[in-house]
Amino acid sequence: MDPVQSAVALTVREALHTLSSSEDGGHLLSTLGALKRYLSGAENPALPGEQEEFARMHFSAVLRCLVGRLSPGWLELLPNGQLEDLWASFFLEGPADQAFLVLMESIEGAAGPSFRLMKMAQLLARFLSAGRMAAVMEGQCRQLTEPAFRLLQETLLIKVVGLPDHLGNRLQRENLEAFLPQNYFPLLGEEIMRVLQAVVDSLRGGWDCSVSFLSQVLGKACVHGRQKEILGVLVPRLTALTQGSCLWQRVCWRLVECVPDRATEALLTGLVEAASGPDVLSRLLGNLVLKSKKAQFVMTRKILFLQYRYSTPMLQSLLGYLAMDSQRRPLLRQALKELLETWGSPSAIRHAPLPQQRYISSALLICLAHLQDAELRDSQDELLASLMAGVKTRLDSSLPAVRRLGMIVAGVASARIHPDGPPLRFQYEEDELSRELLALAAPPPVADSPSEAEASPAAETPDRGSVDSGVPQAQPEGSGSDLDSDDELVPYDMSGDQELKSGKAPAYVRDCVEALTSSEDWERWEAALRALEGLIVRSPAAAREVSVELAKVLLHLEEKTSVVGFEGLRQRALVAVVVTDPAPVLTLAAQELSRPGRLPPQCGSPSPTSQPSSTQAPAWRAVVQERIRSKTRRFSQRSPGRGPDAGPNEFNLVAGYFFFPLIRHFDRPLVTFDLLGEDQLVLGRLVHTLGALMYLAVNTTVAVAMGKALLEFVWTLRFHGDAYVRRGLLSAVSSVLISVPAERLLADLPDELLEARPWLADVAEQDPDEDCRVLAVKALLLLEKLRDTLVPLSSP
Repeated sequence: MDPVQSAVALTVREALHTLSSSEDGGHLLSTLGALKRYLSGAENPALPGEQEEFARMHFSAVLRCLVGRLSPGWLELLPNGQLEDLWASFFLEGPADQAFLVLMESIEGAAGPSFRLMKMAQLLARFLSAGRMAAVMEGQCRQLTEPAFRLLQETLLIKVVGLPDHLGNRLQRENLEAFLPQNYFPLLGEEIMRVLQAVVDSLRGGWDCSVSFLSQVLGKACVHGRQKEILGVLVPRLTALTQGSCLWQRVCWRLVECVPDRATEALLTGLVEAASGPDVLSRLLGNLVLKSKKAQFVMTRKILFLQYRYSTPMLQSLLGYLAMDSQRRPLLRQALKELLETWGSPSAIRHAPLPQQRYISSALLICLAHLQDAELRDSQDELLASLMAGVKTRLDSSLPAVRRLGMIVAGVASARIHPDGPPLRFQYEEDELSRELLALAAPPPVADSPSEAEASPAAETPDRGSVDSGVPQAQPEGSGSDLDSDDELVPYDMSGDQELKSGKAPAYVRDCVEALTSSEDWERWEAALRALEGLIVRSPAAAREVSVELAKVLLHLEEKTSVVGFEGLRQRALVAVVVTDPAPVLTLAAQELSRPGRLPPQCGSPSPTSQPSSTQAPAWRAVVQERIRSKTRRFSQRSPGRGPDAGPNEFNLVAGYFFFPLIRHFDRPLVTFDLLGEDQLVLGRLVHTLGALMYLAVNTTVAVAMGKALLEFVWTLRFHGDAYVRRGLLSAVSSVLISVPAERLLADLPDELLEARPWLADVAEQDPDEDCRVLAVKALLLLEKLRDTLVPLSSP
């Protein structure tokens, strides 16, 4: 046996016996002083071999003995805290990894709240503030491959990253500020930077080092969800250090390459979020996306397609990183192809939430902004085919937001993918979303100026032309005076002509609406009324734009002149409006009929004698009410006005005529359209209209029959793939629960309600459309309210 080692072992054995049994302060002081010689940096140090043996073989045992003797009385054996300072110096000056493990072991093993537990926690806080965690991690950067060393690294990794959890569980309400996650992980980031600086200095000095342990610490901290705290310290420092140093870039690349696969996603998403731009991301990651299959999957598949919670600047950093290096640009082209396929996929449009569709649209436009025309030309046919198929699918959607995304993206993508051909142009109102998407597709600043200069005259030409073409029309005085001159007219025989109306019939539906509402020219008013039906039939699209307004005008239209067949003209125009755009018009009429306080509908034309009484009755009644109000003293501050008078729902008389013809034969395909096939937009509007009619049929005798028919209709279509249709179905269920009395629901529709509940719960949890989930929750709340209402009724 080596005599030097035997001397160290003998000294340590005697010291441990003295520390365990002695109560003499002076004896303890001399014993600890003798042991401290074996620590590095002591005033009278021992030989290097003795220090190495003490550190490897005996240091942990000495620390555990010191922890075992810790008590208030033991520390008071020497005055002025001398013993406590000497006791703490072994933890703060000895081998950092062993000191850290013993500290954590003693804290976890302490029995409940105690003096020892708090002292060890306070000493651990001093250990962290003294920068000893950097020494712990720096010691693991040596090139050692022994199995025992790997086991030590695993233990240290768990303790280093899990320190806030361990201390929080042990200290509970007595936890210290230094151990809170928001304070500890930024400190850990600072310590990692100190170790990285030591690694760089060692490499410059020709010494080999490993950053594998640092990579594991960084990855595990990110897996624990602490990316913002630790990367918020690392990324700004590494951004500055890598800007002018290739060595620092190599160290960063190695740092992220050594992160375990299970932590790659957490680290990369945190880095992409924290990086200020693609150039910073390129310096930090290098070509990691080409070296690691896991990193490539995360950055080109998972972030782009499987998640959509990331911000637009993060997308720009990620895709810009792929575009910055020629070796990475093929991945960008492949990402564009897959994004375009997903953007136009019928299944994705049907099942993906709208925020995810916006996210994919943004990523697609960013890819187009980074790719050059030559790169797009190589895949032009494939990209154009995917684009056109996607445009058709999106324009066929019943959701306006989906159609709008299709218009915006298709207009930009067609101009970039096929610049030689005519781009797709759509008319849509500009808003914040459209401006944001168009800004994402903007070319680099150098290329902006020529394109804008070329586009400006083209964009202004139509406006200038319209202004110029309108100039002659804006000067009717001169031309009108010339045409009115009888000198230039050639006379001809007018003996057989009939009288001509001076009012010219309007040529557009909007002109008819204007003539019927504001015109004082009675001949033009009559001409508009006579021409309205034909204009609606010939221009159904124009009629739909003003259908509700036109229906209101026709409903309240008064015969201002003795027009032959006035009632017939108005009725035919109303029928044409309802046939052209049935959903809004029928809903408007039903809402008007169900409004409390309105006059009941009258059948047939009113008699001439009924008109004066209907106009005079409100006059004398208003006079009487005014006299009563002026002579009545009121002692409350409540407004003298009252709500509308209660009365029967006049919609009761015609609710069935509105509802049942619409719901009948919905499953039969016709020559003009197929509700269960391609015409899902019409089906969606039909469902919403039926739900509105059901809601307005409250307190009517036909409400139960309508509710039963509507629930059967809903049950048939409950798994429809279109979100707009599903929204209407869920609204219809709520309308039934609101309009049908609770007792009748329980008596006449128990099976339907029993089947609807699990379906609504499934929709509330799993439907991809957010509005559908909200509507399902509202319907479930109505069911709960219905149950609470019926329970007291059923109790004795």
